[in-house]
Amino acid sequence: MTIKIAILAGDGIGPETIGQAVKVLEVLRDQHGLGLELEHAPVGGSAYDQAGTPLPESTLALARQADCILLGAVGGPKWDTLERNVRPEKALLQLRAELGLFSNLRPAMLFPQLASASTLRAEVVAGLDLMIVRELTGGIYFGKPRGIRSLDDGQRQGYDTLLYSESEIERIARVGFDIARKRDRRLCSVDKANVLETSVLWREIVSHVGKQYPDVTLSHMYVDNAAMQLVRAPKQFDVIVTDNMFGDILSDAAAMLTGSIGMLPSASLDASGKGMYEPIHGSAPDIAGQDIANPLATILSVAMLLRYTANQAELASLVDRAIARVLDDGLRTADIYTGTGRKVGTREMGEAVVSALKSVS
Repeated sequence: MTIKIAILAGDGIGPETIGQAVKVLEVLRDQHGLGLELEHAPVGGSAYDQAGTPLPESTLALARQADCILLGAVGGPKWDTLERNVRPEKALLQLRAELGLFSNLRPAMLFPQLASASTLRAEVVAGLDLMIVRELTGGIYFGKPRGIRSLDDGQRQGYDTLLYSESEIERIARVGFDIARKRDRRLCSVDKANVLETSVLWREIVSHVGKQYPDVTLSHMYVDNAAMQLVRAPKQFDVIVTDNMFGDILSDAAAMLTGSIGMLPSASLDASGKGMYEPIHGSAPDIAGQDIANPLATILSVAMLLRYTANQAELASLVDRAIARVLDDGLRTADIYTGTGRKVGTREMGEAVVSALKSVS
């Protein structure tokens, strides 16, 4: 079986971290027999500079034809003054909508070697392993009407619409329950049902779906409390399922539990398992081109790609073990360096993972 991967490096540190992830894929092809077809295409601000749009038709066509997408990052201050419909971030929203990538999986797992890199006490985060399941194609980011309008008194007013249908809630709830069933069988649904009507419906539908999963313990939590609990006692969570905006915020908060946002991968999946895989750290334009970005989140995104689209769990575990070996050896990029071990750059960290991958079994 050959898996066709669309490589969309994007902007900022995206090309740097993607470059190291591609090296990992090539080792898996050359030494472990992974059938690969890699094709590169522009996306985001760099695509706008080339074609006047952040998502050229040729890139979208490639994304549709590919089995999955490996994305770097998009955006940067260079493009912040553009009209909203041609800003780099629009490419991400369009890819998610066009490909039906409604389910966003964001694991927050702390490598034991990095317990001291977390801003929380080691005993609070040691052993952390949670999964945030975020609904990705609905909610306030996609709701209409939206805009900025003038009122009769001369003021301007911004407005957005938060919408969720029963079917949208039900399908993301099932993803959450299915994942929880493969883990510790605990699912926490996060909403704001004490204020928002959409959250009232969200809680009702999730509870209804939960009756079909009697082996999974379901709990509910308001988003403000969930944010507090993530930093107070994060290991109480196994799987969190939540809406688009809440998931966006909570997953970034969970990132710091692991020592750095540079350690967190993500997967955005459709109903059949086709996915877009990307680190959650963004384009970090302030450090782009300096060989200091952490490539591990992008490499861990490759591991997720192997698990969820390629069905190559054994190869995914090899990648995880290679990263663990590199961390055992004391190599640290700047974001996870705490004064011990050896500080390395993007390329050296990527090369170390490649070297470890060639020897782990």
